[in-house]
Amino acid sequence: MKRFWQIVQVVGEAGQFGVQLDSRPVKLPSGAALRVQSAALAEGIAFEWNAVATNFTPDDLPLTRLASTAQERIAQHRTTIIAQLAAYGMNDLLCYRAATPPQLAALEEEKWGVWLRWLERTHGIALAVTTGLTPIDQPPEARAQFAAILDGVSNETIAALGVIVPTLGSLVLGLALEAGRLDPEGAADLSALDELWQETQWGRDDEAVARRANALADVASADEFMRLSRG
Repeated sequence: MKRFWQIVQVVGEAGQFGVQLDSRPVKLPSGAALRVQSAALAEGIAFEWNAVATNFTPDDLPLTRLASTAQERIAQHRTTIIAQLAAYGMNDLLCYRAATPPQLAALEEEKWGVWLRWLERTHGIALAVTTGLTPIDQPPEARAQFAAILDGVSNETIAALGVIVPTLGSLVLGLALEAGRLDPEGAADLSALDELWQETQWGRDDEAVARRANALADVASADEFMRLSRG
């Protein structure tokens, strides 16, 4: 896409905020004007439109894409998307441990166990842990508990978690991010714990490093969106 505007501004109307490009509103794929509840989020969206180069792609506008998701997709399919996110908790990365070598198993217990204990202490959800990749049966009530937690947050937070949770492979880490107990880099490192440990043994893998950088960028932009939506 090619930049066609010079002036970007935030406009307020009826308690909501939009962004204009040379006095024309930013529109969503449906044709509706973008509207958000948070002035801080609108300013963040305006900043990214102002910062794009002459030629750009939707990847240069992550806050706008998430605002579109919240306004159009989450608003219409909230219950279904909450169920999909809750399913990640029933198969959470943190519950699947290495049997060997013992050093890695101990590291996983040290780094991942603390967040499973946080989940139980904070939300009353106790997840079982196994070794290997064979699916484990979690307490059946956990699914409804996860769904209840997610039902208590905004469409914007659901949109952000819709990026964060699949990227990390962990609803538990996503909830810790949402609660402000983790930052994006810490969460991304925890999700790549096994891979990072392997690199200490066998050396750096450039493809893996690039993949982790992309994952971190996705998590960081979604986390920023979540924070700004509360401003």
